[in-house]
Amino acid sequence: MDLFIIDGIAPFFRDNTQEVINWSKVPFVRLEKDDGLDPLRETQIRNDFKTFCRRAADTGYNAVTLDDLAHCCSFPFYSDRLQNKIVGYRRLYRYLFDTAAACGLKVFVTTDLLFFNEAIDRTIPSRDAALRRFAAHACRQLFEFFPDVAGIIFRVGEVDGVDVEGDFHSRIMIHRPSQARKMIETLLPVFEELDKLMIFRTWSVGVGRVGDMIWNPDTFDKVFRGLENEHLIISMKYGESDFFRFLPLNRLFFRGGHRKLIELQARREYEGFGEYPSFIGWDYEKIRDQLIGQNIAGISVWCQTGGWSGFRRLTWLDENADWNEINAYVTVRLFRDGITADQAIQLYYKTRWADHHWRPLQELLRLSDEVIKELLYIEDFASRHIFFRRLRVPPLVTVYWRHIIANHFMRKFMRCYVTDGRRVVRQGHEALEKIRRMQDLADRLGLPSEDLRFQYDTFEIISAVREYYFLEFNEAVIEKLETLKAAYEKKYAEPRYTVMLDFSRFKLRRIHLHMMLRILFRGAHGYRLVDRIVTLNVLSLFYPLLKRLSRKAVPDFASESAMGFDSIFR
Repeated sequence: MDLFIIDGIAPFFRDNTQEVINWSKVPFVRLEKDDGLDPLRETQIRNDFKTFCRRAADTGYNAVTLDDLAHCCSFPFYSDRLQNKIVGYRRLYRYLFDTAAACGLKVFVTTDLLFFNEAIDRTIPSRDAALRRFAAHACRQLFEFFPDVAGIIFRVGEVDGVDVEGDFHSRIMIHRPSQARKMIETLLPVFEELDKLMIFRTWSVGVGRVGDMIWNPDTFDKVFRGLENEHLIISMKYGESDFFRFLPLNRLFFRGGHRKLIELQARREYEGFGEYPSFIGWDYEKIRDQLIGQNIAGISVWCQTGGWSGFRRLTWLDENADWNEINAYVTVRLFRDGITADQAIQLYYKTRWADHHWRPLQELLRLSDEVIKELLYIEDFASRHIFFRRLRVPPLVTVYWRHIIANHFMRKFMRCYVTDGRRVVRQGHEALEKIRRMQDLADRLGLPSEDLRFQYDTFEIISAVREYYFLEFNEAVIEKLETLKAAYEKKYAEPRYTVMLDFSRFKLRRIHLHMMLRILFRGAHGYRLVDRIVTLNVLSLFYPLLKRLSRKAVPDFASESAMGFDSIFR
């Protein structure tokens, strides 16, 4: 391995006051003022980025990623206003790239395939070939203007969230494996000629026939077979879905001779956004050990990117970002130095404490790992292999980003998969006691024990939701949840989790829901006949009707965040 990449977007989010922040892309529109960059924001970003790069390099990373290609390129058909604005962005990026280089960090620029605006729509024909040539032109322009940029990281299976504002919006233009392959074949000569790295991500939210590229070996082969090249790296998340627990290692790491990059996450977007400990070291150690002997180019670690929430701790820039920083430290040490997670914890301890008594930190992190797996996730559900259309169903659905979901549909849904509900409830109660022990350990170590109090109060609600799911229905459980919610909202101002209680009846009987799930969901990768006929084709046609019928099953935030829930039916 020779690439140890960290995402560098944290400085761009300083003082973001939005109630819900899209952590998946730099909020460019909030950096601007009077058709240019806000001078105060530019100065702040420069200063924070210098701190960030120094800390990242000291931790062991040797490369950083920055959003995005669109804001580094200018074309003569852009308006004067936009061309002038890009002059400002190029000035800022020149400083940031130089700062990274001074810290010994290579720079990679991210982009979706492809970015658009009204000028591009008017000027570039919508034909695939023309768009590929435009993308190649943009890549060449970046490297010629910033020759020290090491490469570009491409995302093709997801685009801007529905909330993104500004001069550019990305749009999915690749729907078929053949389109992805032709795009690579068009772009790769630019990277070969200029000796740059093309990092192509397999991540997708299931859009189009290429939407299963993340796990389907047939689609993977259609895109990548025969394209082994020293300038091409295939970047994959460690599992067959997003950054969740209970996912087996993605078997496509063992397919083909291409160089591959492992995507990992230190600021766990589905596990608290760094508001409480969610240690991942032992899981990552297992992943590393399974990949020994494979052609792994390195790791790409997300310490800030991902998810929608109001939680806003900035890794290596805030004093209270300990849990993100521990994960970021341990992750790079695991893969760069080949040591164990326990050895990495011990090394981290030495960077902060003068004594040698590191075992309390090890115990705290061990308990945090157990609490996440035993109470945030429901193992009976999370450990199942469930696929819907081209997606692996997330192992975590009852708590999603900052939402705790308790409604009658979810109660029936979880009962279709959990065989021993009382055991799950007991496990939740036991996990709460582990958080109490974590509070004591955090106090001893001088770590923010108030984070553990917040975690306890949040997870107490999650534990009560389990009682609603799996015990006999009674008014006492509802009263308990409503009381806990009221106390929680009074105790914690935003940001906090949103507790979504809806006890109105979902009229479909559980036996009928179970039958529907057996038709729609499958327990293995391969597509069944019913998938090829119904879920992949007919279901798309009838989705508008299904959407109206399933309003109680799909929370509003699913359509208001990311690309929107509708995107998985494309």
